[in-house]
Parts: sequence; C-alpha cells; structure tokens
Amino acid sequence: MNNFVRQSPLKATVSILGCGWFGLPFARELVASGYRVLGSTTTESKRRLLEEAGIEPFNLEFPDGPRSDADLEFFKADVLFIAIPPKRKEGKSVDYLKKIKRICHYAAASGVKHVVLISSTGVFPNANCVFNELDIPLPDNEGSRALFEAEQELTSGYPFSPTIIRFGGLIGEGRDPGRFFAGKKEIRNGLAPVNLIHLNDCIGISKAVLDQNAFGPIYHACSPQHPTRNEFYRQAAVSSGLPVPDFKRELLEWKLIESVNLARVLSYSFKEKLTE
Repeated sequence: MNNFVRQSPLKATVSILGCGWFGLPFARELVASGYRVLGSTTTESKRRLLEEAGIEPFNLEFPDGPRSDADLEFFKADVLFIAIPPKRKEGKSVDYLKKIKRICHYAAASGVKHVVLISSTGVFPNANCVFNELDIPLPDNEGSRALFEAEQELTSGYPFSPTIIRFGGLIGEGRDPGRFFAGKKEIRNGLAPVNLIHLNDCIGISKAVLDQNAFGPIYHACSPQHPTRNEFYRQAAVSSGLPVPDFKRELLEWKLIESVNLARVLSYSFKEKLTE
C-alpha cells in the first residue's frame, strides 16, 4: 500500500499532535533522546506541563486549525505524529475525517517530510480469523470506519511519506486492565484471545520508526502474546489486588492481530509481557 522509505539516521524536529495518554510520554521520551519536540494541546492549562517537559507547546484544535502565524510553526517539522483518536460520540466520524484532511493540508503546505497516523487494530472486525498488515480492513462500526477513512486520506497522494501505526487495546499507566472486569460474573466469550499493547511498547515502536527512519509501512503494534480473556483479566485482577472476574468458558466472535513488519522492518523486541 505504501512505499517503504529508509534514510540515514538523524535527530529530527518532531511535532506531536495530541499530547495525551500516549503523546505526552512519547514526547518526553523523544526530548530525553535529543529530539526537538513540538507538542499540541487543546487546553491552555496544559501548556505549562509541556514546557516543563521540554516540549514546545501549541494550542491547536481541529478542524479549525492554526489561528496565527505562530501556530503555523507547529508544522515546521520533519516528522508529524497524529495522535488524536475520533470521538466516540455517535455521528462524529465525519468530523474526524475533516480534521485529518485539514491536518494533512497543513502538513503538505509546510513541507513536512513524514506523517505518522496513530490508528487502531479496531479497523478489523471480530471475524474469527487472523489479521496482519497485508490484510484489508473491514471496519464494522462508526469509530473503526472513521479510522480507516483517516488512513485512506493519509495515503491518498500527499507529498509527504505516510506511515500508519495501529495500536492494539491499550494498557499501562492509567489503564489498569485489572479494573476492566474486576468482580464481574458470567462474562461472555472467555476463551477469545486478547489483542493488547502496553504504553511502553507504544512508545518503543513509534520511536523505533523514528530512530530508524523506517517510514512508509503499516505497523501492527500489538503484543505477540494472545492469552485468553479469561486468563489475562483474571491474572490482571489478582496482580492489582482486585476481585477476580468470572468468564464463561466459550469461544464466540474473535480476532487475532499479528504483525509482519515489526520483525521484518524494525526488528522490534517487545518490552512488556502480558502474562508470565
């Protein structure tokens, strides 16, 4: 789908649109590694937090976009990471595509070389099969359709090199999986495999793409471990000291997310294990 581009290593200027759960710790990691990092937030109160982390702060909200020449400086970067998910509110998918179009327009006009979209493995349905980066998504809900439309927009012929990183289900700081089902009973589909990724590996994979200048491919950022829902969430509850959930021992709808590009292109080794 995309042409793979590898260049010699460099310390680029990186803009991160969306300094939230993933974007902020990712930005901090890049600053610590010597990158110049520009970060966006939609709240004025978060500017100080970005500044304290060594991130150059910008207040940007799309689809409106930059309001001044100073705001346009955000797009004076070598690499742009788009880390803003679509809103879950029904009927907002059209707004998300408008945002992505505007962002791509500004990136192209400003001469950004590489644009990386943080997407989700949710673009694949629970179709009782295995999916990797070579498979064509078949989104089955409004949120996943919005993400797939954004992916298509990114790869529709802009002058920058597009890269897509699809995160699995997110766990890590502030997202304790032990809390997801703690104490619940008779939970369906207990034998279905999980498709998860820890924040540390979200950061690790994204930084590997940047460090290696491995722009162009689609990457499935999902742990190679796929314990059952029953196994994983019971163990997570125990680890968190929470009531253990009870799952039905049944296999209904499921999917299993694999990656061919993490090993083939990045030679990436996961930092976090889902189960011991």
